Amino acid sequence: MGTYLNPGNNGYQEILQSEYVDKTGLIALINHTVGTMQKLNCISRPRRFGKSYAAKMLCAYYDCSCDSRALFDDKEIAGTQGYLTHLNQYHVLNLDITGFISDAERMDIPLSNVPNMIADAVYRELTEEYPELEGKSLADAMIGCVEKSGKAFVFIIDEWDCVFRMAKEQKDIQKDYLDFLRGLFKEQDYVELAYMTGILPIKKY
Repeated sequence: MGTYLNPGNNGYQEILQSEYVDKTGLIALINHTVGTMQKLNCISRPRRFGKSYAAKMLCAYYDCSCDSRALFDDKEIAGTQGYLTHLNQYHVLNLDITGFISDAERMDIPLSNVPNMIADAVYRELTEEYPELEGKSLADAMIGCVEKSGKAFVFIIDEWDCVFRMAKEQKDIQKDYLDFLRGLFKEQDYVELAYMTGILPIKKY
């Protein structure tokens, strides 16, 4: 398990140790989009509305590096079609954009470098898992990962819009960030699903 690549189900296990309301019905809705033209999902929610909890739940469900059946067998999702079809069947890339921005601020790195920080972090973990992919571009390394493992990628991006909140008037940074996201998973064969969540309306951008 890595920090970004296949983070496992520990985050969801911790959530289950506290007072928990079953929100696994969301998984069934997202499962309907896996591998379809609607596979790129962007969900805007108010603050303190369980965005990060949902992201950890989705990581635990899709991540191929762990066995999460015991965590979901007694939940609503277990009674839906496709439950076992997608359970722990994909490589998961889990990115919390606020973490990268905090690192940039701490190291006095410009916001414009955040996309490179994300790409470098993902590439580092990918090549640690598959050293033979070293030297390839990020996209080619992800394609190689799918070819070697037979498992496609699920992207789970929390606080995707944080860059926009931090760079409200810097249109060049906003554009470069959006271009990075598009290049990362739009029309890429290695992507089976993308789930992005934040607080800003996607229509603004």
